[in-house]
Amino acid sequence: METMKLSPTVFPLYSSASGRFSSHPSVSHTLSYFSKSSPFLKNAITFVSLKSILAGNSMSHGNRNLSTVSSSKSDDGPLSSSFQGGESFFRSVLASMEAVYLHRNPTAKAVLDLVHSVDHNQICYDHLAFRTFGVNGHGIDSVANFFLDFGYTQREELRFPAKKLKALWFSPPSAPLSDGGSGVNGPLPRVFISELIVDQISPQAQEIIRKYTGISGSGNKHAALASALGSLTWEKPLHSEFQQLARESEYAAWTLVNGYAVNHVTISTHRLKSHLRNIRSLDQFIEENGFKLNSEGGVLKVSPDGLLLQSSTIADSVSFLFSDGITEAVPCSYIEFAERLVLPQYKNLPEEMVKEFHRRDGFEVGNADKIFESTSMDQLTRNSA
Repeated sequence: METMKLSPTVFPLYSSASGRFSSHPSVSHTLSYFSKSSPFLKNAITFVSLKSILAGNSMSHGNRNLSTVSSSKSDDGPLSSSFQGGESFFRSVLASMEAVYLHRNPTAKAVLDLVHSVDHNQICYDHLAFRTFGVNGHGIDSVANFFLDFGYTQREELRFPAKKLKALWFSPPSAPLSDGGSGVNGPLPRVFISELIVDQISPQAQEIIRKYTGISGSGNKHAALASALGSLTWEKPLHSEFQQLARESEYAAWTLVNGYAVNHVTISTHRLKSHLRNIRSLDQFIEENGFKLNSEGGVLKVSPDGLLLQSSTIADSVSFLFSDGITEAVPCSYIEFAERLVLPQYKNLPEEMVKEFHRRDGFEVGNADKIFESTSMDQLTRNSA
């Protein structure tokens, strides 16, 4: 299929190495380059055009009801929703998001390759995560609308008062699988989207955020496109503005320079086939191979019910060129690991009969609050020590 050629000024691609927006003759060429960087992107990444992302009918989700079911039904379960729209297109967008993420974050790619070297079967993602600014339409809905349009279902809300954050997670629809697909080509992941409650921070910090979301204009309507292309929807900030936000909210500073980029992907450890399916074994294996894990509250984060176990690496740092010419290393993204244990009511099921919906679902505020620290300067400083 012939690829449409685009003006370089229409789709600039952000380079984490230089902190610059670089232009390419076509987005398909750039994504083709990214696709060579990981065994998890073996299938060709198709061209993601503005027209194809915006072609569907707009849907309003302003009055969505929250669901509080305790277990996911996304894997042949009775409450799974049906996939809507073109699955190949949807997965192509996810593949582009994944390609940008792996290109910018060498630790994530190295860890995935390392796990794959031991566990030669498919590596499944538990969830993808995004960060947003809760102001001027740039909050959770700006990312969520894309996933909802393809059949995802909104689930519980989580609150993080100390960080002035809230989050929603979304369960995936049922979709047929290609045998052995890994990453975004495997079982569709959950989606976790958080937002900074901008009205709760200082007027000075609010002014900075409102300045750049204002510059973005309608960029919030194209959050999925921005994530797939690795582009900010606003202009690069001043170094002094980044520093000011970082002093008050490291989450805000991260979002200012990373925008809608994937914050992290999460390996579903219990879906591995080797001994690494036990998250404690995986954590030990990762550390023995020279990678440092987020130690906030202990390396292993365990939910009160003991059924959700999570850990994560520390974020990579990338060189970012600010608009005033100053270059500084800023935190990028990281990779997480999650093991979901079987719910008590299904504990007697033979292992070969256990599906994803038989396991503990959802997220835990206490765990997530500590996972957020993977991009904190405290953890990054420890990593460089």
